[in-house]
Amino acid sequence: MAKTRDRARERVGSPLDTLHFALDRSSPVPLYYQLAQQLEAAIEHGALAPGNLLGNEIDLSTRLGLSRPTVRQAIQSLVDKGLLVRRRGVGTQVVHSQVKRSLELSSLYDDLEAAGQGPTTRVVRNETVPASADVAAALGLAEGADVIVLERLRATHGQPVALLCNYLPAGLLDLDTARLETTGLYRMMRAAGVTLHSARQTVGARSATAEEAARLDEKEGAAVLTMQRTAYDDTGRAVEYGSHIYRASRYAFDFQLLVRT
Repeated sequence: MAKTRDRARERVGSPLDTLHFALDRSSPVPLYYQLAQQLEAAIEHGALAPGNLLGNEIDLSTRLGLSRPTVRQAIQSLVDKGLLVRRRGVGTQVVHSQVKRSLELSSLYDDLEAAGQGPTTRVVRNETVPASADVAAALGLAEGADVIVLERLRATHGQPVALLCNYLPAGLLDLDTARLETTGLYRMMRAAGVTLHSARQTVGARSATAEEAARLDEKEGAAVLTMQRTAYDDTGRAVEYGSHIYRASRYAFDFQLLVRT
């Protein structure tokens, strides 16, 4: 009886009570995949928020008229993606939604804010250093010229998403650390009269080092996405070079491909 009462309390006020799942049993798409896709969409659009509990598999399978193995497979696929986590004594819980970002000249801070992801920033480094050969070449400066280096840890919903390292020509603008922790770099550049026009960008992937993994709350060797970008203003001057890494479990680049005729 006690277990029955506890299960009933779990159902009361569950965020799943407000969701409608449209499962097409005549479709060739497996039911577990349909359920997983709809749960993922609910997480991505905020209908299921970080910290929400899904209840147990028995209740969910009964409500949806699905077998318990089907529900278990759907949940496991989202656990594997890092969107859900099983916690002993708590149940299946929403962790976060994956950040999907289009490849365009925009600020990660602005993109996350526009998506309602609640970005936060911790500035790890903000100082003037001599430009290395690679940085100097990217910015069109002499090797050893003064550049500002910024290292920042960007998070959403309290979870780290990216490590950002940016280099800018010294004297381009005043980069106040306190302000950098409350807004985006590109927003500060625009406010200082820098008009961003275009960029060259390279995207890749590799394994995280021990230090990177510790900062990103991942295991050493976890997959990370990489991005190198050189941004130019409307006069063609290189104004920023960035070398960033992103958690592959929480971040994806979104491409739109056009057919060349």
